[in-house]
Amino acid sequence: MSETTVHSARIVVPMTAPPIADGAVAVRDGRILHVGDRSWVVDQLDRSPWTERRWRGALLPGLVNAHTHLQYTGMASVGRGQYEGFEDWAAAFNTVYAGEHDWRAEAADGARRSLLAGVTSIADVVTDIEAATALETYGLGGIAYWEVMDWENAAWQDHGRDQVLDELARIPMTPGAGLSPHAPYSLDVAPLLELPDIVRQRGLRLHLHLGEAAFEGERLAGPDEHGTDWHLANVPSFRAMRALGFGASATSFVDRLGVLGPDCHIAHGVYMTAADRALLRARGTAVALCPRSNAVIGLDPPPVADYLREGSPVAIGTDSLSSSPSLDLMADVTALHRIARAQGYGERDLHERLLAAATLGGANAMGLAVGPDRIGHLAVGARADLAVFDVDARTVPDALAELVEDGAGRAVATVVRGRVRAEDGRLAG
Repeated sequence: MSETTVHSARIVVPMTAPPIADGAVAVRDGRILHVGDRSWVVDQLDRSPWTERRWRGALLPGLVNAHTHLQYTGMASVGRGQYEGFEDWAAAFNTVYAGEHDWRAEAADGARRSLLAGVTSIADVVTDIEAATALETYGLGGIAYWEVMDWENAAWQDHGRDQVLDELARIPMTPGAGLSPHAPYSLDVAPLLELPDIVRQRGLRLHLHLGEAAFEGERLAGPDEHGTDWHLANVPSFRAMRALGFGASATSFVDRLGVLGPDCHIAHGVYMTAADRALLRARGTAVALCPRSNAVIGLDPPPVADYLREGSPVAIGTDSLSSSPSLDLMADVTALHRIARAQGYGERDLHERLLAAATLGGANAMGLAVGPDRIGHLAVGARADLAVFDVDARTVPDALAELVEDGAGRAVATVVRGRVRAEDGRLAG
């Protein structure tokens, strides 16, 4: 019989059950066997062999980074800047991107940094195929999304679809694969219509940038004497639609094309009206908020208070080092706490909801919160992905507050499939 390891800590936060003071998680063969009070967990093991790892601080499910680009880890010089908007940042990004890069090594460095920060699963957007193996190489969970962009209708119909199918076939299926239609402004209508079908025919996932740039937000429609709705005007692209004077948001644009759905999640969601957010909820589409990236680029903060009040499915991402100071997801949790309070969110559940967004929310966004290999919560049968954080608080409410308001840099250990992969700032095993 395989030996059981009991991971115990002063505070255990399962996410799908109340937090536990002096709790424990029993792990066997990479899966969770028991979760509960330490004394109860030990009693359940009876006489079967077990060992214990007693961790200081709080034990959580492994964090889920719901939006990043690991391959841009070597572009931190861009992320250390401060910009005046999307175009300003894009110019700096494009200059550095055009230089010499070892995308495989840079993506691997991003995976390493993620493990050290308590992250065990990632929604990784891959632009260059050499970077596609980072999740598999480091044993991380999540999905590698092949990014598709800059296709116009004619080129797409001539050879684009076949090219993307060939590229998708090269993306590793371990741990998971998907497609990332980059954004509504970088793809014409034909690819935006067909890419979701390509994904759904194969049972894969979709992930796109949406509402990140200010020009994606809803505009007052220009004069239209015939009262024509944009979708009846045979517009070839989102940019063309805007040039014709239609004011529909990028969210309503992609929704009309059938992109949104429960198998899709978006990144950023900054420039969203109440109607846009309602569309996301109606389609079962989660949003991965990346507040530190938005701040570096010079964008507005995401409407996190509105998302929370309205009950929208929320996850959290770091974006890449090309637009963010680090890959420490807890720093984005802290930023969202500050933004939510500044936006008037005064409910007492904020700490718990933001921790859930960084774990279970990310798992839900990628469709990984259920099934035999489920992640994002500590429950019997789930994959044994754990993260331990060094917090001083002795009570559950104080521990949650400390994690959310000052959790960056506090990761003590990261456990993936029951194996300690990082401990005290170093990779292990």
